[in-house]
Amino acid sequence: MELYNIFLDDTRCCPEGYTLVRSAEECMEVLSTDRVYKHISLDHDLGSKSLNGYAVVEYMIENKIYAERITVHSANAGGGKRMYESLLRAREQGVFPSHVKVYLRPMPLFQKQI
Repeated sequence: MELYNIFLDDTRCCPEGYTLVRSAEECMEVLSTDRVYKHISLDHDLGSKSLNGYAVVEYMIENKIYAERITVHSANAGGGKRMYESLLRAREQGVFPSHVKVYLRPMPLFQKQI
């Protein structure tokens, strides 16, 4: 079984081995497939005035979509923390299996846009 890696960000360069998605809408579309995920890495601020990374977290929780590892890499301290805490709470409430690892690892914003 092939495991997939998703990287949600509208400005940062995508790590090798990841599928890049630039918007919350695109991310939710990709996550709606029947794929199994190894790592999902999420940003909060996506340049959209309507949907951000927190909307993706809500979608993941509502649809019980998870990966072996979920990382919130947003430099937005408040938004990133809110996403991280929601993911932890979902795991604690049994929405995600207890083995799912959730991390808060802000990334710098100075990378060039691709």
